[in-house]
Amino acid sequence: MVFNQNQPHFYRGRFSVAPMLDWTTRHCRYFHRQFSHNALLYTEMITTGAIIHAKYDHLDFKLEENPVALQLGGSDPVQLAHCAKIAQQRGYQEINLNVGCPSDRVQNGLFGACLMAKAELVAQCVKAMQSVVEIPITVKTRIGIDNLDSYDFFCDFIEKVHQGGCNEFIIHARKAWLSGLSPKENREIPPLNYDRVYQLKQDFPHLLISINGGIKTLEEIQQHLQFVDGVMIGREAYQNPSLLGYIDQTLFSPQYPIISPQMAIKKMFPYIEQQLTMGVHLNHITRHMLGAFQNCRGAKQWRRYLSENAHKSNAGIDILETALSFIEE
Repeated sequence: MVFNQNQPHFYRGRFSVAPMLDWTTRHCRYFHRQFSHNALLYTEMITTGAIIHAKYDHLDFKLEENPVALQLGGSDPVQLAHCAKIAQQRGYQEINLNVGCPSDRVQNGLFGACLMAKAELVAQCVKAMQSVVEIPITVKTRIGIDNLDSYDFFCDFIEKVHQGGCNEFIIHARKAWLSGLSPKENREIPPLNYDRVYQLKQDFPHLLISINGGIKTLEEIQQHLQFVDGVMIGREAYQNPSLLGYIDQTLFSPQYPIISPQMAIKKMFPYIEQQLTMGVHLNHITRHMLGAFQNCRGAKQWRRYLSENAHKSNAGIDILETALSFIEE
C-alpha cells in the first residue's frame, strides 16, 4: 500500500533503522519491512575486503526489502568505489560510509570513527564513490573523537567531507573514545549532545542531517524532527519492533494502517516458507522476532517457545503458529 499522490515530499531518511552488527541481517530487514513501507533500513556494516575477497555473498538481499542502504567499512577510495558500483547494480538505494564505529578491530583496518581525524581522506572516499554511482552517498559519524570534540572540529570535519560531495550526514550525538571503552560502552557512557546536532543543521541548512543515539519513542522522534531532517533509531527498533508499526501513519501519512506484530509476523509466512526450502533454519529468522511482543501478555511464553523449538532441524511455520497462540490480543 503506497500513498504517493497526495503525500507530502519527505526526505528519504526521515526515519531509518540503524546498521547493527549481527542484527540487521537480511532476515531482520525483511521482518522490519512488514511493519513499514517507508522506513529506510540499513545493512550491517560490511567491509570492502569482505565484499571483494570473501567467498560468501555479503550483499545478498531481496529487492522487497528496499529502501535499503548498504553501510560500507573502509578507507581506500578505489575499493570503496568498486563496492559502491556493485551495490548499485544489486539494487541498493544508498551507500553509507561508516565513520562512527569505535572498535579496536575497525580502527586497525583504518575505518570507522578514527576517520574523523582524516577528513580529507573521507572526502576522497566520498568523491570516488560518487564518481561511479548515481545513488546517494551518505556518511554516518559521531560528534567527535577523544579530545577532538570541539564544535569547531566537528564543523571542520563536516565542511571538508561536504566539499568532497557528501550532502547527507547521519550523526550519532555522542563522541567516541577510541581506546578505553568497548563499543557497548561507547554507546552509553559518552553523554548525548542533541543540541550540537541541532546547531549543525542551523549552521549547514543546505545539508540533510539525521540524528541518532538514545532515541526510543515516537514522541522523541517527532521532537527531533522539529530540528533535523531525519531520525535513526537502533536497538529500540530491534528489541521492540512493534514501534515500527506506527511509523508510516505517524511520520508519513494518516492513510497508512498501524501494523501490529501479529500482522507483520503472518505477512512473513510466505518468505519463511521459501527460506526453509532453501535450507535456512527457522531460528535464523525468528531470532529477530523475539522482542515483537514487549509488554504484551504472553510475551514470555512466545520468547520461550521460539527459543526452545525454532532451532530444531524440522522446525516450520507450525512453530510460529503455536508461539503466536500464547499472545493475548
